[in-house]
Amino acid sequence: MTKASNTRLTILQKAFDLIYKKGYQTTSIDEIIATTNVTKGAFYYHFKTKDEMGIAVIKEIVKPAMHNLLITNLENATKPLEGIYLMTKSLLLENSFLKFEYGCPASNLSQEMAPWNTEFSAVLNEITLEWLTTIENVIKKEIINGTVKAGINPKQVAYFVISGYWGIRNFGKITNNIDCYHSYLQELKLYLESLNS
Repeated sequence: MTKASNTRLTILQKAFDLIYKKGYQTTSIDEIIATTNVTKGAFYYHFKTKDEMGIAVIKEIVKPAMHNLLITNLENATKPLEGIYLMTKSLLLENSFLKFEYGCPASNLSQEMAPWNTEFSAVLNEITLEWLTTIENVIKKEIINGTVKAGINPKQVAYFVISGYWGIRNFGKITNNIDCYHSYLQELKLYLESLNS
């Protein structure tokens, strides 16, 4: 990795940390520069604006991390319904990238930025749609295999799983407690088991 690309990656990683903890709008370029020990000139060499940097954070930090957490594990699951449960459990209780006190970075950015910035909305929508489609596809496959009831609507299952995850993640953030995660996971497990044929 060249010095320039290393500097760029450092800026993105430090920016992500600050944005995840504080929110995008309350994180300033000066704060990012102070945590990276780069000059203002170096920052603007890599990013013309804060929003350009923010989009890069989503594309290069958030999206790859979330892809590994949300997509890869689920696509490789031998028992998809159990895979959905284990994916959610891992997101809530076992993952070092995600902190309960800060919520889900993709969800946070969606709530904060999507209403007024179409570029943020577009890249965040890519993450969500990929996750939604993956869940739909594994449910469709299991319907064909006969392990999930034929009348189940895969898109509805995907919406339910994702919205439930985002909701309980936010609940944990505002209560500053993970007890709610355990209750949610118990109910999610019962729901997923009810889909079995």
